Amino acid sequence: MSTDASPGALPARTPLAPLPGVPVLDVVIPVFNEEKDLGPCVRRLHAHLTRTFPYPFRITIADNASTDRTPEVAAALAAGCAEVRSTRLEQKGRGRALRTVWSRSEAPVLAYMDVDLSTDLNALLPLVAPLISGHSDLAIGTRLARSSRVVRGAKREFVSRAYNLLLRSSLAARFSDAQCGFKAIRAEVAERLLPLVEDSGWFFDTELLVLAERAGLRIHEVPVDWVDDPDSTVHIARTAAEDLKGMWRVGRALAVGALPLDRLARPFGDDPRDRTALPGVPRGLARQLLGFCAVGALSTLLYLLLYSALRGAAGPQGANATALLLCAVANTAANRRLTFGVRGRARAIRHQAQGLVVFGIGLALTSGSLAALGAATAEPSHGTELAVLITANLAATVLRFLLLRAWVFPDRAARPTTPMHATTSIHPTPRTDPTAVPTTQEGP
Repeated sequence: MSTDASPGALPARTPLAPLPGVPVLDVVIPVFNEEKDLGPCVRRLHAHLTRTFPYPFRITIADNASTDRTPEVAAALAAGCAEVRSTRLEQKGRGRALRTVWSRSEAPVLAYMDVDLSTDLNALLPLVAPLISGHSDLAIGTRLARSSRVVRGAKREFVSRAYNLLLRSSLAARFSDAQCGFKAIRAEVAERLLPLVEDSGWFFDTELLVLAERAGLRIHEVPVDWVDDPDSTVHIARTAAEDLKGMWRVGRALAVGALPLDRLARPFGDDPRDRTALPGVPRGLARQLLGFCAVGALSTLLYLLLYSALRGAAGPQGANATALLLCAVANTAANRRLTFGVRGRARAIRHQAQGLVVFGIGLALTSGSLAALGAATAEPSHGTELAVLITANLAATVLRFLLLRAWVFPDRAARPTTPMHATTSIHPTPRTDPTAVPTTQEGP
């Protein structure tokens, strides 16, 4: 059976063999004003690779328009070590740095890590080994696996888990940790993916992974040990806002089919219908997400208006509960019809009752946030209250969509109906027979 893919599809992966004078691995370290830490980190990474990596390698320092002595330190490191190179970019942006260096590198495996080396370097070889062997297309470190050991503050832990939960619910991502600064990719995969990635900042990683997964490429995850850098210069609020904008942009592009992901798909067989963008994801998910976001935006606006109007008479907690209750009823009714396409009055009361349970979760999150704010600040300003409520509502929105889709308005048409005395087994359609259909067989 032929395994040739459609024009432009990626070829089948083969194990990589070292070529004379060409590094197998190019590790990029994006930096901005890191004159103090750059030298020790690069020397530590170089020593580790020399001791443990069995192939030729390179370390590339990508300076993102630093204004301190970072360029001089990078140049000295490159001059003193044959395996180290440095390049200078006149604009900031981690994504811009990675795109620039990866596009120019001749190494077949491309990786990057943060300059603080928060990730235990013992995970580097397990990260790139599946790419060298041809098993996987991309590899990422994950701090959210059970076997990972992570030391970081509660704030960063909450932000990380909330971001990845939102990513899974909004873009149906299956990878666990989008923002861990420890990733690798095969060069021929990067050559096809990079032109489709628009972001040049912190969302670059997420966009790259989402597009790769939607194209059916294989992403390998490696549990890592990770220790938070207390001196990190990442601005969490600004980064989170840019990430949310990026998620909306990518979700909209995927929903309208604006990305040519079919050109990236791995070849499965002769039948072009086999080349699915993301197996197992319901086809209506993108449309439901757009409807849910539209209803959610209007509900949030209504909530803020009601809260502001009621706060003077009912107080923060009373205004919050009343506004949430009214918005919950309207939100459930709107999502019932517009997002999930449920018509008529059948089960309407039950849907509203289930929606109120979802409302209870939102009330617990927002009320708890207000209580925490009150405990931390004696007289918080109205603007601070609204900021806290918006953040809490963001987390509640993620849970609301998951519960509405899986519990309140499940896709019953996709569930097989079977007599209670019978056991149904579904036989997968053979890829070699595009006309075959699933069959059911009664068990013994």
